[in-house]
Amino acid sequence: MDDKDIVKLYWDRNEQAITETSSKYGNYCLSIAKNILSSHEDAKECVNDTYLNTWNSIPPQKPKILSAFLGKIVRNLSFNKYKATHSLKRGGYEIDLILDELGEIVSGNESVEDTVIRNELIVVINEFISNLSEEKRYIFVRRYWYSDKISTIANHCNRTENYIHVELNRIRKKLHKYIIERGYDV
Repeated sequence: MDDKDIVKLYWDRNEQAITETSSKYGNYCLSIAKNILSSHEDAKECVNDTYLNTWNSIPPQKPKILSAFLGKIVRNLSFNKYKATHSLKRGGYEIDLILDELGEIVSGNESVEDTVIRNELIVVINEFISNLSEEKRYIFVRRYWYSDKISTIANHCNRTENYIHVELNRIRKKLHKYIIERGYDV
């Protein structure tokens, strides 16, 4: 079923919308959640919550790209679930590594002014990412949006894990410099 038709089902408050969403995007959402949570049960719970949040969000929202809309919801729910289940303890989870890697370029201090600036910063980051080569963009997005393991990215790109580590480090440094050059304090 076409995404526009699925969104229309939500707007019509037709429960078939959830069935169609699950059929078309269930595995996509589950893979995002599992990469963050490393628990099939928790991931399934987040995917189900994604359907509920989508039901409650459409209407009034009318997403142009349903997959991105769902991906954002499941990703945020998964991070919230991760924080709730891992507060005050650190395990050897992939997400801990990812957050540590990104911690090199973000400060974590957020005031009301920072919240406003964040939206502008998103544009700058998207601009940076769009200027990367296709392979580097893939590596960056798979690691920091989908939370893929280094080994998974390396296998897909036919590269070594060391190569991926080095590329991610270089991209993070370039992103940090790019952000600072545009007047942001990170």
